[in-house]
Amino acid sequence: MVRKKPMDQILAMIGECKNLLILGCDGCAGVYQEGGRKQVELMKTAIEMAEEVKKGRKVNILTDVVERQCESSFCASVVNPVIHNVDAILSLGCGVGVQVLADMYPNTLIIPGHDTMFIGVEDRESGMFHELCKACGSCLLYETGGICPVARCAKSLLNGPCGGQSKGKCEVGGWKKDCAWVLIYNRLKDRERLDLFTVFRAPKDFREMQHPREFSASGG
Repeated sequence: MVRKKPMDQILAMIGECKNLLILGCDGCAGVYQEGGRKQVELMKTAIEMAEEVKKGRKVNILTDVVERQCESSFCASVVNPVIHNVDAILSLGCGVGVQVLADMYPNTLIIPGHDTMFIGVEDRESGMFHELCKACGSCLLYETGGICPVARCAKSLLNGPCGGQSKGKCEVGGWKKDCAWVLIYNRLKDRERLDLFTVFRAPKDFREMQHPREFSASGG
């Protein structure tokens, strides 16, 4: 999940750049309408207006969108032909996209247009985004009915619920959010798999979350 940075921050990072490429991402950011063609063109218009009003100048702005900014080959096919014409690239992808671009074009300023928040999903009915996965490296979803306690329990407990729940709500955050372990219990009960609920899970080995992590494409 990504969230657009405040325009003042973006303008400050653009600084005195005269030639800018706004590069969207049709991957995760595009799916949630933060990095697609429409958002790129809206950003272009917003920057043009702000630069003219606040700085009294015009910026030459190119725009494009790649299928996934986290894939260097996709970026290269779009950016290489125009990189010699830009002073900076404003990325409307996630933090991974920004870093891929920074590695590919070390002599070009890469500006993050988004704050990368978490791995989650949108509830379109409420318009809210919810964190569902911590990418922790040891998936428990089989045992928990497809509900991740690491991400969705405020205390990331691997066995629950704790004494901090009441009527299915969690004490953390003022009893407004569902207790993940009550959700897990209800899910497993519906599936007649409460035997999984009573499985004792040993404390998590947080070395699996130690950064920076690496993973071999061959599965090692």
